[in-house]
Amino acid sequence: AQPLSTGPHEVCSLPLLCSQWSMSIWMCICLSECLLTVFLSLSPWLPQLQSHVLSLLSLSLTVKFVNCGQGGLVQFECSNPSDFHIEADGVVYALRPLTASTLRAVPLVIVARDETNQQQWQTQADVWQLEPSVQDIPAPPALSQGLQEIWFPSRQTDSSSVGQLKRMKRDWVIPPINVPENSRGEFPQDLVRIRSDNDKNRSLRYSVTGPGADQPPTGIFIIHPISGELSVMKPLDREHISNFHLRAHAVDLNGNQVESPIDIVINVIDMNDNRPEFIHQIWNGTIPEGSKPGTFVMTVTSVDKDDPKTANGMLRYKIVSQNPESPTSNMFTINNKTGGIITVAAGLDREKVPQYTLIIQATDMEGNPMYGLSNTATAVIKVTDINDNPPEFTAETFFGEVPENRVNVIVANLTVTDKDQPNTPAWNTVYKITGGDPTGRFSVPTDPTTNEGLVTVVKPIDYEISRTYVLTVVAVNEVSLARGIHSPRQSTATVSIRVIDVNESPNFEPNPKLIKLEEGMQPESALTTFTAQDPDRFMQQTIRYTRLSDPANWLRIDPNTGHITTIAVLDRESPYVKDNMYSATFLASDSGIPPASGTGTLQIFLLDINDNAPHVYPQETEMCEKPEPNGFNITALDGDLSPNAGPFAFELANRPSDVRRNWTITRLSGDFAQLSLKIGFLESGIYEIPIIITDSGNLPMSNTSYLRVKVCQCDHNGDCTDQQHIVAAGLGTGAIIAILLCIIILLILVLLFVVWMKRRDKERQAKQLLIDPEDDVRDNILKYDEEGGGEEDQDYDLSQLQQPDTIEPDAIKPVGIRRMDERPLHPEPQYPIRSAAPHPGDIGDFINEGLKAADNDPTAPPYDSLLVFDYEGSGSTAGSLSSLNSSSSGGDQDYDYLNDWGPRFRKLADMYGGSDD
Repeated sequence: AQPLSTGPHEVCSLPLLCSQWSMSIWMCICLSECLLTVFLSLSPWLPQLQSHVLSLLSLSLTVKFVNCGQGGLVQFECSNPSDFHIEADGVVYALRPLTASTLRAVPLVIVARDETNQQQWQTQADVWQLEPSVQDIPAPPALSQGLQEIWFPSRQTDSSSVGQLKRMKRDWVIPPINVPENSRGEFPQDLVRIRSDNDKNRSLRYSVTGPGADQPPTGIFIIHPISGELSVMKPLDREHISNFHLRAHAVDLNGNQVESPIDIVINVIDMNDNRPEFIHQIWNGTIPEGSKPGTFVMTVTSVDKDDPKTANGMLRYKIVSQNPESPTSNMFTINNKTGGIITVAAGLDREKVPQYTLIIQATDMEGNPMYGLSNTATAVIKVTDINDNPPEFTAETFFGEVPENRVNVIVANLTVTDKDQPNTPAWNTVYKITGGDPTGRFSVPTDPTTNEGLVTVVKPIDYEISRTYVLTVVAVNEVSLARGIHSPRQSTATVSIRVIDVNESPNFEPNPKLIKLEEGMQPESALTTFTAQDPDRFMQQTIRYTRLSDPANWLRIDPNTGHITTIAVLDRESPYVKDNMYSATFLASDSGIPPASGTGTLQIFLLDINDNAPHVYPQETEMCEKPEPNGFNITALDGDLSPNAGPFAFELANRPSDVRRNWTITRLSGDFAQLSLKIGFLESGIYEIPIIITDSGNLPMSNTSYLRVKVCQCDHNGDCTDQQHIVAAGLGTGAIIAILLCIIILLILVLLFVVWMKRRDKERQAKQLLIDPEDDVRDNILKYDEEGGGEEDQDYDLSQLQQPDTIEPDAIKPVGIRRMDERPLHPEPQYPIRSAAPHPGDIGDFINEGLKAADNDPTAPPYDSLLVFDYEGSGSTAGSLSSLNSSSSGGDQDYDYLNDWGPRFRKLADMYGGSDD
């Protein structure tokens, strides 16, 4: 069987005939059963033969119509519709098995008719039937005629090596095979035949390998193993795979390689089967208004999957439409190759047309509208604003009013119009005052929302100076106007402002007022006059003054005249005085409606006088019993200033006399001195050392300042180890007064006791009375032993003060009943009971003798009562510390100053200040 073959010829003969075809069809129909039996025995060739036989019932030929500049749709018709059918794409099919008589009966005529103008063209196809004998059937390797053959490079036998093959050195270039994509032809479609020189004398088997054959994607190419015909099994897609690289092999029946593999390249030929595709469906661009022709706007881009090296992938752009078509329909043009859009006309005005919409078309086949495929996209071009419209005031004059002395208030609102885009620098307005405000009392900020000018007072306005203001205000944009645009008259306006008079507060002048005075001024002293002025010149008002702030309550102001006098002594050392300055505030109120008031501050600079005596610092210190070193430094402090303060003079007081014996003071500088211990050892205790300090004032002031020195036992590091309370070794003035009061109270108690004993003696004669244990004198005295003297006090036999027969046994005292002042943890002391009570007169003599002995004995109460608390056990080798502020007898003390305390203390002065008698 022979494959169908056609020989199309394309001619153009207008206007009568556009295309004429002449075709020859050779058909071979095998009718003999024996021939089919022979073919069936050849199993390797059976699928190939079967496909050729079946093709007779399907595809016969393809009619191609060539358009020679005509348009419209073309419809194909054939002259034998009962045997043949032609599709709209020109493919002719056989409808039934045909015989030779049928094919030769009537020639097949094909007509192409234009449906638009009913113009038609025709061509004739000649069909023949071949009826060869069985002997004329070619061998299976020659099943297809007319195929391109590709031979393996030939091999030549070497004379020196029998049976061995040797490749001849020659160039062997196999041209690539071109296959159109999207083919609608019959499949399998033969491409080329692979041949070897060795298939003449022995049977060979052919095969191909590579992508598309035995590698993914598989099943695209097959090769007949005997004939070597390479066929494609399905339509190809260049956009998916543009070429295939296969390798052909030839082996013998045993699988031995006969030829070296050869490479076969199959190129897929592109067809225009893809439309252009824009990268974006909507393109956005901007251009400033007023742009000149030729201004670049933007570039649109599309892609085509077809081969860009062919016309199938060569694109051309054009603008299909423009909306709106104002001021002209051709405001823009596009570069047909690059897609760049530029302006071609002037007149872009954002205030009239803010946006243009362009429909852009991209066509392949180099823009051929007949054969090319097209697609469209939208280009949106926004016209951006420039400052081509200046702001214009809505009125020539604006009015406002403001009360005097008011700041940060809006007086008037200035309104403007601007056609530019809102909220842009070309629309935002800036207001400037160009006249009428030489002192800068007004400003005109811009409201960012409404673009209005807010005339605002920034400095106080005085009605008494100016009652009206006329301002000249100019309005401009944040950015300059575009070139060639000038500001109109409406960009300047006048603002008339009226000032309203209000009641103003009185003003003190000067404020604050400073005066200098010496401290120590007595009350009712005149200081100064502090008055205020009323700024309201056009109002008749009176002013009254009051004291608003006077921390120390030193001053008084006259409510009508403002005269200031003192009501207390001015003291520079007062805590209310800071850096010698005292401040007081006064209030001035007028009689307006409503009243207004103002404040003024009076500052008094106090000059220092010598009214403060110096004192020692620190007032307390510590030292060891054996100090090393034996001195320490002290400082003098004075509340006054120089020259009423230092340099100071230091001196130890003459009394008590042991101060100068034990201590010495040395001046180191004007403010410092060193106090040193003369002796090498000082017993533990607290000592008060009187130091006389004198300042350097014009009238010097002296003061006796007491330095409290704590003497303690120290370790090897010099730190105190004595934690017990150390009792002062000397008696001060307070201690002496307390001792005297105790003595007087004791005497009164003794007298009362004597009187009471006499009355009890009279009652005892009548009836023996039981004495309550609570009245036990011994018990009363012993309950205070925690404040009493020491062991010496308990050596007295106090039972002599009470009759033995009046002592109540312990059994009489109720159990659990105790006085509130009794100490519950100590046992009750037991005293011996005398057999008989002495005469009351003996008790008085005893008291007198005991009192006298107590007065003359330094170890008797109350002098040794202060020594109880410094008692630390016996056996100490240290000497007594009483020599500092006390002596062994009353004569060592100077009690003459008690004469100055009144008649009640003169007796004590005579008793302790006189001789031992």
